[in-house]
Amino acid sequence: MGGMTVSSTQLRREFTSLGIRRGTILLTHCSMRAIGRIEGGAATLLDALLDTLGEDGTLVAPTQSPSKSMTTDETRRALAGRSPRDRKRYLASVPDFDPSSTPTEGMGALAEAIRTHPGSSRSRHPTTSFAAIGRRAGELTASHPHNRLLGDESPLGWMYRERAFVLLLGVGFDKCTAFHLGEDVSVSPRRSYRFKIGEGWPEVRDARDYDDSDFAELGARFESAHEDEVLSGTVGSAPCRLFPLAAAADFAAKWLPKARRGAGLLIE
Repeated sequence: MGGMTVSSTQLRREFTSLGIRRGTILLTHCSMRAIGRIEGGAATLLDALLDTLGEDGTLVAPTQSPSKSMTTDETRRALAGRSPRDRKRYLASVPDFDPSSTPTEGMGALAEAIRTHPGSSRSRHPTTSFAAIGRRAGELTASHPHNRLLGDESPLGWMYRERAFVLLLGVGFDKCTAFHLGEDVSVSPRRSYRFKIGEGWPEVRDARDYDDSDFAELGARFESAHEDEVLSGTVGSAPCRLFPLAAAADFAAKWLPKARRGAGLLIE
C-alpha cells in the first residue's frame, strides 16, 4: 500500500477534478491499494463516490463469482486430483448463487462494499453479476440472462444504451469490462457453460467465450485515438481514467476483429 493517507475530503475533491459529474451512471474498477491509506477504508471511498454522483447518480461494480462455474480456473484447480466420487461431493457442496449473500471473488474491497451496501441491487447471473447503488440501480440489474454473461442483454449492455461512464481507479485497461461488448460472434466463439443454479450444474448454451488477454493493448490504442474523451488524473496515489463506456465498446468492436485476425485468434 502506498504511503499517502487520503481523507474523505480529498477523495471528493479529486473525483470532481477528474470529471465525475452528478447524475452519472458510473461503472468502477478499483484497486484501493493503489490509492493509498484511506481514512475509514472502503466505506469512506464508497461514500465519497456516492456523494460525488449525487442522488440522481448510480454507482456500479462487477461482482463476479467464478466459483459458480464448473469450467473456470478456480473450479478446475479445486477438482484437480480428486476421484470421481470426491469431484461429485465437491460440486454438490458448492453453495448456490444468491445475489443477496454470495460474496464477490477477486473484485476488490470497493466492489464488495457496493455489494453489501443496504441500498444495493445485484443482477442474478451466477458468475458475472453486477451490483449497483443509486437512482437507476434497480433498472440496471433487473435482467441478466444466464447465457448473456457480458453482452448486449446484460447490465453492461444496459449501461451502454444509457450512456454510462467507466472509472479505472488505480487499475489498467486490462480490467475494462466494457471492452467485452466489442466481442461479437466473429471474435468470441459460442460455447456452453455449467453454472451452479439451485442444487445442480445445468448446462447453459449459446453463450460466448470471452477473452481479455489483449485488453491492455486495446486500451492503449483506445486512449491514443480518443484523447479528447479519456480524462486522466490521480486520486490519492492512484492513476485514474474516466471515459464513456460506449466509446470504449465501439472502439473494441472495430479493433478486435483486425487484431485477432492478425494474431490468428479470429473465428472464421
